[in-house]
Amino acid sequence: MKNRARPQGDIRGGAIAPDRSPGGRLLSGLIMNRPLVVIFATICLDAVGIGLVFPVLPRLLEDVTHNPNIAPYIGIMIALYAVMQFVFAPVLGALSDTLGRRPVLLISLAGAAINYVIMAFAPQLWMLVLGRAIAGLTSANVSVATAYITDISSEDQRARRFGLSNAMFGIGFIIGPVLGGLLGDTWLRLPFIAAAALNAGNLLLAVFVLPESRAPAREKIDLAALNPLRPLRWVFSMKGLLPVVFVYFILSATGEAYGVCWAMWGFDTFQWNGLWIGLSLGAFGICQTLVQAFLPGPATRLFGERMAVVVGIACACIALVALAFANQGWMVFAIMPLFALAGIGTPAFQALATEQVDPDRQGQLQGVLSSAVSLASIAAPLAFSTFYFVVQNDWPGAIWLAVVVIYAIAIPLVLLGTRTARAAT
Repeated sequence: MKNRARPQGDIRGGAIAPDRSPGGRLLSGLIMNRPLVVIFATICLDAVGIGLVFPVLPRLLEDVTHNPNIAPYIGIMIALYAVMQFVFAPVLGALSDTLGRRPVLLISLAGAAINYVIMAFAPQLWMLVLGRAIAGLTSANVSVATAYITDISSEDQRARRFGLSNAMFGIGFIIGPVLGGLLGDTWLRLPFIAAAALNAGNLLLAVFVLPESRAPAREKIDLAALNPLRPLRWVFSMKGLLPVVFVYFILSATGEAYGVCWAMWGFDTFQWNGLWIGLSLGAFGICQTLVQAFLPGPATRLFGERMAVVVGIACACIALVALAFANQGWMVFAIMPLFALAGIGTPAFQALATEQVDPDRQGQLQGVLSSAVSLASIAAPLAFSTFYFVVQNDWPGAIWLAVVVIYAIAIPLVLLGTRTARAAT
């Protein structure tokens, strides 16, 4: 008999019982649903681990290699992280469908803590590379965390909770660079020790608080399922899912443009120094976090999931056009609230994607979607940085119009492709 996900609930005797809190309000839901707190903490810590490395990585590589020309090493480290995510996200997602979500999450949290200890004390380059590879592998647990959220949430709760999970990632990505910079000024290795301690604490919390969200499958593990390309073959065998995965790839790829080009564009257009670049990124992160924490649920109820995605894309495109023509720094901050409204699109699309497959395939689907994110994080930075250097001298803001063009490709796929996917599955 197939296993079915139970509805969202709290812990009663180690099992998940239905949540009967009045109205399912956000605060009471989080208080009663301690597993959800652990999952959100896991997602947040994954983002902290990504962000804290960037302020200290150049100095750390220079210290280890004794070579001031560390640009090639930075490229290798960043690409390796994304490649490991791409390879292992589907594997962890498929394993969680078979073994259960809890053991896969516990192993990945333990691996993350060990990784940061390695990086904190690594005296040689190969050890740093190994640590970064482990970091990419363990960060692939986002696919398992997302499947866990799907297991314990009813369909009408998913958009709101996916929005919260994205907000947790946004908070982590705000905290990470700040924490890395502050602690790195004290001691270059201190950020990694802090990250190891945070992950170890979350591991202990998960051991004692996190129940299994679905009964493990009775059948033996299919070794062929460990092939990271197998879930992708599954997608290609179900043609209706291709638009879903491609839209997710586009949404992820457009997000890479900001991390790659924002600082260069701010300097070239407004002559911003590091402080103003940091303030603008912080303002964007805070606005987007608030939007994703509170608006996806109401937006999907108002517009429906499909139209909420389109509204989010439209807000992003209007803001990007305004950025392309902005000639004063204050304009960027004025656009931020509209820009942040784009954040309702991704969680709405995540909820829409979960409706395309049955509950027994949710881990596999989330693994494939996480792989799409990782693939975008490999390809998009190269493409956007190349285009930016082409337009840098004549019109730096043209990079944002390129992002608008890519966004536009997603709209017909959202409106038509998801209907095809549902019919095909």
